[in-house]
Amino acid sequence: MKKLGKIAVLFPFVFWMVLLILVPLVLIAYYAFTTSDGRILHFTFDNFRDFIRPDLLIVLGRSLKLSLIATFACLVAGYPVAMILAGNTFRKKTLLLVLFIAPMWMNFLLRTYAWLTLLEGTGVINTILDTLGLGTHVFLGNEGAVVFGMVYNLLPYMIFPIYSSISKISPNILEAAEDLGSSSYVRFRRIILPLSLPGVLSGITMVFVPGVTTFVISQFLGSGNVILIGDIIEQQFTRASNWGFGAAISIVVMIVVFICMWIINRFTDEPEVTML
Repeated sequence: MKKLGKIAVLFPFVFWMVLLILVPLVLIAYYAFTTSDGRILHFTFDNFRDFIRPDLLIVLGRSLKLSLIATFACLVAGYPVAMILAGNTFRKKTLLLVLFIAPMWMNFLLRTYAWLTLLEGTGVINTILDTLGLGTHVFLGNEGAVVFGMVYNLLPYMIFPIYSSISKISPNILEAAEDLGSSSYVRFRRIILPLSLPGVLSGITMVFVPGVTTFVISQFLGSGNVILIGDIIEQQFTRASNWGFGAAISIVVMIVVFICMWIINRFTDEPEVTML
């Protein structure tokens, strides 16, 4: 009976995992490794061979580069914010949390489009600059604009995992370290930073992965001048109707992301806390 009870509890979880994760992955693999000749399907590696082209490899490298830059920027900007939110000195913590959460309630596409109207040549920012006699500037159509869009949209996904990890650190540990004569810097380096590494890793994952595969940000803020691998995948599934090639690119990107995350995870396996 206990075994049946465990199966009954796990069944909904397993069912949705299979339906939402396993089935889509199987379909992607199916399209990636097959090609249709009339009504006959043939197993093939042609879709993967087509990916090994200098132009596509350059696009993949650019996607990884911009995503890494955006992830680093989110980490640098988000970690101090997470520490402030997790601390006891900031009284209006709830208000600040709401300010970071509120933009996430709006559609991702609308948030990106809002910055397009602000940064375009005749947008609000350029209008203000021109009124002040500072002239107009080109903010869109470059890699900087794409990175800015990634940071703006993905920063909360870096802040909240780190905030959660720091909040779980017992104040007794910090008080004990202070009683032993540890300075604020030593407490941060020896206690807070190691214990927050799981949150840092989660934040890096939640920012880096969507950053690599994004296409809305590059199309809007990049003005079509900054092509990312997500744009290529989107084009294959929508305009070119080449689902096999698009699926093959998706699998390659998935493997590359897994390798990158494995490398990152190697440096944050077991956090150690010392009082030295």
